[in-house]
Amino acid sequence: MQTEVHPGTSPVSGEVHQLRAQVDRMQGRKLDAPVLPVLPALASLLPGGGLRTGSAYSISPSASLLSALLAAASQAGSWCGVVGMPQFGAEAAERLGVDLSRLVLIPEPGARWLAVTATIAEVLPVVAVRPGGRASDGDVSRLAARLRDRGAVLLVQGPWAQAEATIGVGDPEWTGLGDGHGYLAGRELTVTVTSRRTPVPRRGRVLLPAVDGALESARPVSAASRVPLEAVG
Repeated sequence: MQTEVHPGTSPVSGEVHQLRAQVDRMQGRKLDAPVLPVLPALASLLPGGGLRTGSAYSISPSASLLSALLAAASQAGSWCGVVGMPQFGAEAAERLGVDLSRLVLIPEPGARWLAVTATIAEVLPVVAVRPGGRASDGDVSRLAARLRDRGAVLLVQGPWAQAEATIGVGDPEWTGLGDGHGYLAGRELTVTVTSRRTPVPRRGRVLLPAVDGALESARPVSAASRVPLEAVG
């Protein structure tokens, strides 16, 4: 089915909303699909305030960001799987709020990483993966259909076709250092979410990790205690 949107007609917003709804229905995804919770510092940045079930997200290769995204869902009772990340630190994840009793780690899936991910998505509500190679368009489409059928969420470290949104981090600054002395106390980052549902990216400063190892919205910090990441190696 083909639908045309004409910028010169009125109301344009209504036509765009209708087109988006039609596309989502054709893809088997609802605009009002339930979402899995995320920590409050991230909720305001994500469309719907959480991770939309049946969807995939492309995220930066940051273990802290991944743990922060898993934390609230695991605390709410959702089992989470992490595939292809042998360096994933369970203790650091626990400090960020991940319930380790609901965490499954598959560090070395080998060349069958995609098949392993698809299988895990059959039984776990949240699956995170670092791809071990390129996935074909057909493989991506089949996995997307499985996610929608099972209502699972896929978090992919790196680019991913058909992603609901891209979640990135940047502009790192460490707190706790003075003029050449002191201890690293926390790291402040900019989290950027780019979604196909919202044309304008959403950005927010967060402490990841904060002094206590958790995730918090950033508070004003004096210039003397803010040190760029490059300055500490």
